[in-house]
Amino acid sequence: MPTRPVSASGSAGRAMVAGMTMVTIGSMTANIASYLLHLPASRLLGVAKYGEFASLLAAQLVLAVPALALQSVVAREVVRGRSTGKLRSLGYRCAGVVAVLSVLAAPIVAVAMDTSVLATTSALVVAPLLVLLATEQGLLQGTARFGRLSIVLASAGFGKVVPAVVALFLGAGPGTVLAVSAAGTGLVALGARLANREPPGPGGPHTGDVRIGVATVLGASQVQLVLILLSSVDLLLARALLAEADAGIYALGAVATKAAFWLPQAVGVVLYPRMANPAHSASALRSALSVVAGIGAVLILGAAVAAGLIPLIVGEDYAAVQGYLWIFALQGACLAVLQSALLWAIAGERTTLAILAWLGLAAEVVLLTLCASTVLQFVVVAVSVAAATALAVCVAALRS
Repeated sequence: MPTRPVSASGSAGRAMVAGMTMVTIGSMTANIASYLLHLPASRLLGVAKYGEFASLLAAQLVLAVPALALQSVVAREVVRGRSTGKLRSLGYRCAGVVAVLSVLAAPIVAVAMDTSVLATTSALVVAPLLVLLATEQGLLQGTARFGRLSIVLASAGFGKVVPAVVALFLGAGPGTVLAVSAAGTGLVALGARLANREPPGPGGPHTGDVRIGVATVLGASQVQLVLILLSSVDLLLARALLAEADAGIYALGAVATKAAFWLPQAVGVVLYPRMANPAHSASALRSALSVVAGIGAVLILGAAVAAGLIPLIVGEDYAAVQGYLWIFALQGACLAVLQSALLWAIAGERTTLAILAWLGLAAEVVLLTLCASTVLQFVVVAVSVAAATALAVCVAALRS
């Protein structure tokens, strides 16, 4: 019997599934390691210090936005044929800028969040290291070397978490824990650079004559920044506006938000090179939105089912959050859908689409400040804004 020829679409579909599987393994390994860090931290630091620790991790993410943007820009420019040397040079320049910003921001963040200067500096010093790591990840992503990318992602998770857990069990406070975590990230960034020596081949039309620089990354950064702020502003304001114990409880609930937000990220990572290709951009967007929404629904259901385990895992001090853990997960799922649409905007240099997200962020800050005073009110406001913003951005993206 003659064998049926394998269609190009079938091969592409299998390659996409294989890439998504590999990146999912790597990113889930990193994310699970990060979430497991919260278990010993919440028990060993106590409610008050854990609230400080979780808030500084959120601030760390905000300053690390250039790393996320740089990875997207590097991957996009690889698809367009940019040389590895020029893209690494861009990464070094961005790391220098972020290092200066970290030094300048540390005392301001410490005062604004009422945290110690040592702990704040330890949290922010990791930002330029993440930029260097993002350069290598972008090179791997743009050339669809998802197996190697998976290894780098998993290594980044272990490099961040393992030293921190050791420090926690040795009795260290938030500042020391964050400092050793940054050192582990630096080692992973160095290892990724040494291992990523294979020059990527041309992936699209040559764009070597079109200049890119830090300003290019800043344009993408504002898109990533608004996304990170939407995923973190409620936690930051909870630290400032809620009672100390309630802020710690909210910080634990926000772990479910982060899980539902970050776990589907492999979808965007794998489909991003297709988003950067005009011939496949629209279909890649539709695929990303549908797959991420499906994953989000599963995670929301999982949060509702697993909520009863909260007192057993982290103690009775956090029992109050179990009744609405699923709402935290719903917030993260909405933000994951929003992330897919905004990644598509970066891939096609349609970054003005982020204006809708900035309007949503402004509305959330006003509502949280004026209308929310309890843990439940905070998360209801946050999920309402996330859902409305995701809907508005997705409709605008699909129409264009």
